[in-house]
Amino acid sequence: MDSPGSTPSDPFDTSTFEAGRNRLASLAYRLLGSAADAEDAVQDAFLHWQAADRQRIVVPEAWLTKVVTNLCLDRLRSAQARRERAAGDWLPEPLLQGDPMLGPADTFEQRESVSLAVLTLMERLSPVERAVYVLREAFSYSHGEIAEILDITESASQQHLHRARNRVTTTTRRRPGIGEVDRAAARRIVEEFLAAATSGRTDQLVALLTDDATAVSDGAGGMATKLLRYDTPERIAALARAGFKSTPAKHRLVGGRPAMHFALVNGSPALLAVLPDQDGDRVVGSVTFDLVDGRIATVRGIAAPARLARLTEAWRRREEDTPLMAEW
Repeated sequence: MDSPGSTPSDPFDTSTFEAGRNRLASLAYRLLGSAADAEDAVQDAFLHWQAADRQRIVVPEAWLTKVVTNLCLDRLRSAQARRERAAGDWLPEPLLQGDPMLGPADTFEQRESVSLAVLTLMERLSPVERAVYVLREAFSYSHGEIAEILDITESASQQHLHRARNRVTTTTRRRPGIGEVDRAAARRIVEEFLAAATSGRTDQLVALLTDDATAVSDGAGGMATKLLRYDTPERIAALARAGFKSTPAKHRLVGGRPAMHFALVNGSPALLAVLPDQDGDRVVGSVTFDLVDGRIATVRGIAAPARLARLTEAWRRREEDTPLMAEW
């Protein structure tokens, strides 16, 4: 007998699964920090859905949430994931504002949970702490529901959340809420950063940075074997001045002379390097900024092509805009 939601033309009740796909992808992205891995987890969940006895599934949303969460936990616990994320040499995959994978953004907690800052900090959490934090803060599940999803007790869920909040919020306390960024003001700061970096004005770069600013990058072309880290305004200014100096060697590395655009990425202001491509524009670099009181507190540079693939797809669907710099 077909399950209640299935039809002869849709024996696997695909429509029910597809109705929740974006929510499941958003959950998986928050847990994994990778759009590609999130898509894989959701596809694996669909295979589980196809194989399940759906007549016994009372609440499909709850069942699928549990399956996706546990598939993500398996990935986080895998030896490969531990190697890739070892010693902090990992950055979350950036997503363009408006990407459905960013998911719910109605509350401060939902917006904050998908910021690059929090996704990076969640690497300090155990897989279970990470799951509890995401399910509670981003999706508002009760501790009873979380206990059912993770096969733990309600008191354990509360303890995991307490530890996770302490580790995340003590570091992000001084940051403005994601979604509270003034777009026009943020654009001006990014414009000033680009102008100072490309002209080599170190003093102006330092003035844009907080006294305790930090920067992290995966290197030119995303080819660094370990993340490059900088922890003083002077060192960050020197990095920006060198990195944004336009040279033939750099043009060969990225495949041309990209335009520089302002964008919002995971809720934060960003500078995107974009090249024309036969299939449309291609993002070849993303530099995101965390702002505190009108100054730059954190700079994150990502150039690895695999980590910019979804950002490129979303960029090609955007409305046309005027670049900050037409040709670098």
